[in-house]
Amino acid sequence: MGTDIDRSEVAPRDEYTHGHHESVVRTHAWRTVANSAEYLIPHLQPGAKVLDVGSGPGSITIDIARRVDPAVVRGVDASAEIVAQAAGLAADNAVHNVEFAVDDAYGLDAEDDSYDVVHAHQVLQHLGRPVDALREFRRVLRPGGVAGVRDVDYGGVIWYPLIPALDRWLDVYRRVHVWNGGEPLAGRTLKHWAVAAGFARVDVSASVWLFSSPAEREWWGTSWAERAVESTFAAHAIESGHADWSDLKEIAAGWREWAAHEDGWLLMPHGEVIAHA
Repeated sequence: MGTDIDRSEVAPRDEYTHGHHESVVRTHAWRTVANSAEYLIPHLQPGAKVLDVGSGPGSITIDIARRVDPAVVRGVDASAEIVAQAAGLAADNAVHNVEFAVDDAYGLDAEDDSYDVVHAHQVLQHLGRPVDALREFRRVLRPGGVAGVRDVDYGGVIWYPLIPALDRWLDVYRRVHVWNGGEPLAGRTLKHWAVAAGFARVDVSASVWLFSSPAEREWWGTSWAERAVESTFAAHAIESGHADWSDLKEIAAGWREWAAHEDGWLLMPHGEVIAHA
């Protein structure tokens, strides 16, 4: 799969590496169509019926709903807790053409040929069977519908200044991600997965997240400093044997150092596909 990490002893599973610690949900709720799904905008026309798989705290889903009104958008996630949070966010924003539910990416609660668009942001990288999930997306798409999928590629994450603790973070993160059954190099693999899932036409693009301003560094660096010692990632890093408590504290300190550096800069590349049913 193009990674230098040994997968031979990894048991098949779908564990969400980040979990739903407040530091994780806080960053996920920043996401909008503009900063995380711009490639999909031409397909978000008024009246389009959209299924958002792995909708998380719901910020992208709600933004999609505003764009396709009066159609009702359905956001689904494996976590009942995060589904409840997303429903609350929609109510707080008075967005009424959206609904949220618990569902399974491998067996969606939807009829064949029932959606114009299936969207999944940062989802396939966490699945042990991404091709099977894409086949399920294709099943529920109407003829002529599209699946829009975007995932980061941790093989291309770069930053400045060159802080050794962040090298350690990236190595541990990628190993934990694989240990959880996922693919940290998903961005470059999306086209392959979509073709393997039977989509006849797959359009590809790429985009980046870039964090550099003082506010962006404070927001992103503080989030990862907390995640490194408090989130599910921290628990999995220790359980898997890829880091100990001192390693995680060092990583957290590295993120705080990066956030405080006036020349701090971090880029995360993403692969994107529009797969046509």
